[in-house]
Amino acid sequence: MFLVYILECSDGSLYVGCTNDLERRLNQHNNFKSGAHYTKIRRPVTLKYSEKFPTLKEARKREAELKKWNRNKKIELIKKKELNRSEEIGTEVSRPNVLKLKDGGEKRN
Repeated sequence: MFLVYILECSDGSLYVGCTNDLERRLNQHNNFKSGAHYTKIRRPVTLKYSEKFPTLKEARKREAELKKWNRNKKIELIKKKELNRSEEIGTEVSRPNVLKLKDGGEKRN
């Protein structure tokens, strides 16, 4: 199994990568001298998003796709995953500027 992931760096920037061991790779990004220079100078980094793929080829293809996306598109992907996860466990994710209406609908502020 291979994973594509998005990290948020201490300066607020986003980093997209690919690995077969996410826990090890996250540890490398935060603690090792080797690894991605981009994250090494922007520690600590936090995991914001990940996707699983059966093959390295599929994961690398998705990684390349995400790297072409602008910041806002990546953030929307992260928010969508957070919302889906909260629905799965029955909790609500705080969404600023969104008001809950009595009829169950929502209205953006």
